[in-house]
Amino acid sequence: MNKAGYSGKPENSWSEPNDDIPAALRDTPDVAPKSKLQPWVLLGGGVTIFVLLAIISGFLFSLTTPKPTAESETAPANPSPTPMATNSPNNSEVVLGHLAYPEAPESELVPITADRRVRLRKVAAERYQAMAQAARSEGVILVPISGFRAVKEQEQLFFNIGAQRNQTPAQRAALSAPPGYSEHHTGYAVDIGDGAAPATNLQVIFENTRAFKWLQANAARFGFEMSFTKDNSQGVSYEPWHWRFVGDRDSLETFYKARNIKPAKISP
Repeated sequence: MNKAGYSGKPENSWSEPNDDIPAALRDTPDVAPKSKLQPWVLLGGGVTIFVLLAIISGFLFSLTTPKPTAESETAPANPSPTPMATNSPNNSEVVLGHLAYPEAPESELVPITADRRVRLRKVAAERYQAMAQAARSEGVILVPISGFRAVKEQEQLFFNIGAQRNQTPAQRAALSAPPGYSEHHTGYAVDIGDGAAPATNLQVIFENTRAFKWLQANAARFGFEMSFTKDNSQGVSYEPWHWRFVGDRDSLETFYKARNIKPAKISP
C-alpha cells in the first residue's frame, strides 16, 4: 500500500461507471451501436482510457495527500527535547575566579566578639563559639579577625586598596574578592588568627601556628572548613586563615550548590 491507502489501481472496477470519467469515454456497450473496429483501434482506445484514468486518479491523490511543510521537512522524525539549562560551573556567575554570593540579612547576624564588630549568622556564630571554647580548653586561642562583610565594604576593600597598591583587578582578585563575590557576604565565613602569634594574622605563615594545626584537626567537628586551599580550583591565593561554616543545609547549599564537586576520597 502507498501513502493515503492508495494501491496504484483505479478505485472503481470496469464493471461500474466512474463519475470522474467524461461520459463520452465511459464503456457503455448496451447503449452505443456496435461497430466493427479493427483490433488495433480497440487496443488504442483501451490504452487511451487507461491513461486518462491514471491521470485523473493521480490528480485526486495529489489533492488528498497532505503536503509537507518546511518545518516537517527539516525536523527529524523523532525530535529529541531541547535540553534544559542547568546550573553548572560552566554557566555559574563567576568574576575573576570568584563566585557570586547573596548578602546575609541583618536580622540573621549576631556578634562573636566583645566589641560586636565581628558578626556571623546565628548558627555559624554558635558553632564558632563552641569551637573556640574547645580550642581554648586545649591551650589554643582562636581569634576572629573578620566575619560578615557588606557588599559596600567589600567594594572599598577591593577598589581602594587595589588603587593604593597599584594592582590591576586581576591581581587584586587573587587577594580579595570583587564586591558581590566574597564569601564574607554570606555571614558564614570568618578569618581566624592565633591569639599567641598575632604577627601571623592574615599571612601564609599562619599555617605554622598552633591555631591552624588545631583547626586542621578539629574544625570539621564544628562544621567549618578552609575555603581556599593550596592550588584551589578557583585560582584564589592560598588563605589558611579563611574558614567557612558548612554545618547546616543553608550554608552547604550556599557554597556547594551549582558546583560540580565530587565527594572527597578518604582512607577506610
